[in-house]
Amino acid sequence: MRILVINGPNLNLLGLREPQIYGEQSYQDLLSYLHSCGEDLGIELQVFQSNHEGAIVDAIQEAYGKAAGIVINPAAYTHTSIAILDALKAVALPTVEVHLSNIHERESFRRHSYISSACLASICGKGFSGYREALLLLLEQIK
Repeated sequence: MRILVINGPNLNLLGLREPQIYGEQSYQDLLSYLHSCGEDLGIELQVFQSNHEGAIVDAIQEAYGKAAGIVINPAAYTHTSIAILDALKAVALPTVEVHLSNIHERESFRRHSYISSACLASICGKGFSGYREALLLLLEQIK
């Protein structure tokens, strides 16, 4: 089973960007964690990161017919992207939204997610472990 994991803008700067919020682990650490989770759960993970909204939309569209589900951390696009929402609705793959920080305890503009209405669940504030939880939710939904 293949799951697409999408990481949005600035996640490639983990460890550098606001470590008091996002932690000191790097994006490479996240990739290692994800691949370890995939191996443990018997899932083939395809991981994609982009700082560009259109590239994320393209990745979602390309997942149609190739992936059983999507885990997405849309980062700042959570609060602005109707295009990503529409792409998720169009492919209609089971999707779980993940955020390293708790977006509901941050600035008011971060508290609304356009993406969540196309998702089975939204996991916030659990750091890297939120991705594992998302993968487990997808496995449960897909089986």
